[in-house]
Amino acid sequence: MDDEATTLPGGEKYDLAKVGAHWQQELERGQRYFKSWIDRCTKIEKIYLQQADQANAAKRRFPMLWANISVLQPAVYARVPQPVVERRFKDSQPVARMASELVERNLAFTADDADLDSLMRAVRDDFLLCARGTVWLRYEADFEPLDIGVEPSNAPALDMQGDDGSPTAEQITDERVCMDYVHWSDFLHSPARRWKDVTWVARRVPMTDEEFDKRFPEGRASLAANGAGSNHGTNQTERAQNEGKTYVWEIWCKSENYTVWIAEGSPIALEVSEPPLKLTRFFPCPRPAFGTLSTSSLIPVPDYVYYQQQCDEIDMLTKRVNKLTDQLRLKVFYPSGDGSVSPAIEKAMRPDNDTVMVPIPEWAAFTDKGGSNAIVTLPIDEVQKVIVACIEVRKQLVEDVYQITGISDIVRGDTQASETATAQRIKSQWGSIRIRDRQAELARFARDIVNLAGEIICDQFQPETLMLVSGIQLPTAAQKQQVQMQMQQQQMAQQQAAMRAQQMGQPAPPPQPPQLPPEVQKMMEQPTIDEVVQLLRNDSVRGFRIDIETDSTIEPDEDAEKQRRMEFVQMVGGFMQQAGAIAQQTPMLVPVMVETLLFAARGFRAGRQLENTLEQVGAQLSQSATAPKPPPEPTPEQMINLKTAQVKAGAEEKKAQLSVAQAQIEHQTTVEQARSAMAAEALQQFQQQPPAYQ
Repeated sequence: MDDEATTLPGGEKYDLAKVGAHWQQELERGQRYFKSWIDRCTKIEKIYLQQADQANAAKRRFPMLWANISVLQPAVYARVPQPVVERRFKDSQPVARMASELVERNLAFTADDADLDSLMRAVRDDFLLCARGTVWLRYEADFEPLDIGVEPSNAPALDMQGDDGSPTAEQITDERVCMDYVHWSDFLHSPARRWKDVTWVARRVPMTDEEFDKRFPEGRASLAANGAGSNHGTNQTERAQNEGKTYVWEIWCKSENYTVWIAEGSPIALEVSEPPLKLTRFFPCPRPAFGTLSTSSLIPVPDYVYYQQQCDEIDMLTKRVNKLTDQLRLKVFYPSGDGSVSPAIEKAMRPDNDTVMVPIPEWAAFTDKGGSNAIVTLPIDEVQKVIVACIEVRKQLVEDVYQITGISDIVRGDTQASETATAQRIKSQWGSIRIRDRQAELARFARDIVNLAGEIICDQFQPETLMLVSGIQLPTAAQKQQVQMQMQQQQMAQQQAAMRAQQMGQPAPPPQPPQLPPEVQKMMEQPTIDEVVQLLRNDSVRGFRIDIETDSTIEPDEDAEKQRRMEFVQMVGGFMQQAGAIAQQTPMLVPVMVETLLFAARGFRAGRQLENTLEQVGAQLSQSATAPKPPPEPTPEQMINLKTAQVKAGAEEKKAQLSVAQAQIEHQTTVEQARSAMAAEALQQFQQQPPAYQ
């Protein structure tokens, strides 16, 4: 393979020069497509930052745009989004529940580690100012080589080749999901009417010399040969920011299924490779947070465009009011040279620069009747009336801007004391209805970011990382199998002991369940990490969905949160009270009531934290309800009667035993008497017989 071609693992071979020429044309086409929008946003940003040029440096502006943006910023986004991972089917699924818990905790850590809050605030400002905000996601991992001669463990390892060509092995020591904010001028995509029709996306990445040489070891020669990659900027600020940096475009092409890295202005691509991430929607960025769009294109329209003329008129009136205000000075006309006004009076009338003294040499011609007045002041009432009229017109223009943008007095926090709480709540509801779409758009954008991060975590993170970040330790399949083998050995030992006892004629000991430590017993009740990872890796049967908690991106309503918790507590309390009476009468219905309680609790977002506890308590209640109950404890009277009956039964038993013993004695006596009679009769018969010799 030559130096200007690359071959992907799939066998596709690309010429770097041809690919570079093609994508330079595509990038230029995309820049022409968004040129008018970029120029418009550049002007709007200067107005927002009050960065006027030298020609208009003295022009005073009314900061209408800054005021509107400042009001809308906390209204559309105020706090970091809270990721919520829920099971697809809210029933008892230990593996899916544990998988959702692991992913939710990893997402919470990723959001904190990547500073998602600052990213969302930057996107919010671009969204409100330029009607588009973007974020780019990456996966990073740190590797370390394994010791030679040591067998690789179950830890993830990657076979690679060393400098001498000998195979080496590396294992992952750390991995993370990185979220990069992309400035509105550094993001391009293919021209399209809908986002689903976009075939490629690109972002411009500024790299220092060290970063560039580390990422593209052989790319410096291409830059030197073509003189590309530099971007000096259009002003002093941009030139200072771009000094010593090389701009490289990262392009993801869905139609060709590859990624391209190319320096800005270079005719040769730096790298062509397969996508490093296998994402469901291919692109490593969510659909941008768009403002006003039409169905004709994806070029957004900033909100400032719709009230720019009103702002220009407000600026013009502000400038006019400021100039007229400068005219509100006391101007005094007095005769000069004839001694009508003494120097002491003239000095007393000049307390500061706000008073203008104008000497008039021809005072007789200036006055109406030949010097009847010594001092005359210029009237300023007309100037004051003009200023008041300009302020009224400007106030009306500001109200027009509020009507256009939807920023009402309720949004700005202005209410009347005479209004009732219900009236204020209704006005607040209708006053904020214009910004609900903006809130929903930013919430959707945050949800898409978390979805992408969750997909990367599920597909890329190793089991050790999932457990380490989440703080949840799950057994492996090998550990569970080892414990099961130990339990089987204990059962076999008990069976052998019972067989030996039977052979020796002794009673067999009762079988005992295997005794396990509490921590081992808890471990056996949990699913294995292998089962959880298998579920996470399978996109088609992934048993959960990722969502953003309701209203988590806007200012929290503490009363609504308290109301949700109180509703949950009231539901559980009322259900337990009714279920207790039914359980006493019909214990067999306890399992049904437990499942009903879990079904109701899973519908409350406030009940997610108690779901596991409710399941454990419900299982214990169901087991105790279905188990055979011992006989009730006897009352004191029953105890006395029972003891009396036992005494009587004992006496009767002793009496029966005495009767049996007496009967045995009498029987023995009768037998002895019969034996004696038979012996006497036999002796008598013997004596009556004659001797044998006679």
